[in-house]
Amino acid sequence: MVDGEIAYLARGVMPVETPSSVLVSSSKYLNNPRLRDWLATILLRKNGPDMPPQAEMWEFLPILESLRDHARIEQMFEDERRVNPLLDAWFKEGFYSTYAIADFKDYAPGTLGGIFHRWITQGDYQIQITPWTAPKTQLEFYNLRSGQTHDFEHILTGGGFNFMGELVPYWYRLTNVFKYIKNPELAAELSVIQIFGSLRYTVRTLLHYPQVWPTAVDCIQRGITVGQASDALFLAKLEDHFHLPLDQARAALGVRSAVDVDTDREGAFWAGRGPLSQTLEPVA
Repeated sequence: MVDGEIAYLARGVMPVETPSSVLVSSSKYLNNPRLRDWLATILLRKNGPDMPPQAEMWEFLPILESLRDHARIEQMFEDERRVNPLLDAWFKEGFYSTYAIADFKDYAPGTLGGIFHRWITQGDYQIQITPWTAPKTQLEFYNLRSGQTHDFEHILTGGGFNFMGELVPYWYRLTNVFKYIKNPELAAELSVIQIFGSLRYTVRTLLHYPQVWPTAVDCIQRGITVGQASDALFLAKLEDHFHLPLDQARAALGVRSAVDVDTDREGAFWAGRGPLSQTLEPVA
């Protein structure tokens, strides 16, 4: 570089002076040391049995809650409901489930409820991911229903119950919520969990598990496609459709362009639970 020239990529950078002795930013996310440490860890680390990926989100959720402007979010919900009849009707009904795993044992194989029961029992999962409390705010209600429908979104959008399949419902939400929430600021608030959660499966995969990067890309693409093509699944009452065969449940709920792809082998490899051939089969 010639003396006196400024590199193209460095143009426009302005030194910032501040009397503060600690990091100060216009971003509340960058200002938070717990989030900075969490984000660096989940982006850069390799997987290990000492920290299961699901435990990462358990650590993240209280950090996010400490950063949220809850009064602002509630006001945005109120404003949105005045121009979004679908969302307003959903809140007015106020429906949420109290089901247990045993409630699904009599659903026929191949139905939405039957598929859910098979996955939950075979995988030894729990339905209630976080301690249950009755929602007191609109955001709490939204989060409660999101937790109750997440596993069914795996099934309906074609994302398997494995660490690669997780990308499909993540990216369905990141697309579908913005399609049906008119205020992009509110849509972004409702998507923070998904964007941070999905980063674990993108950055870490590329850095440490490139053998399954094509699978990750395919899962992201399939989630986006379903989110763009489908009705507002995140506002649907899935419970009315547990008895239906999967294809009929998808049709009734307006889920379109979902493709079922088996990513169990790739998900297990990503988590360090199984070998993977160096030559992968082409992604369907």
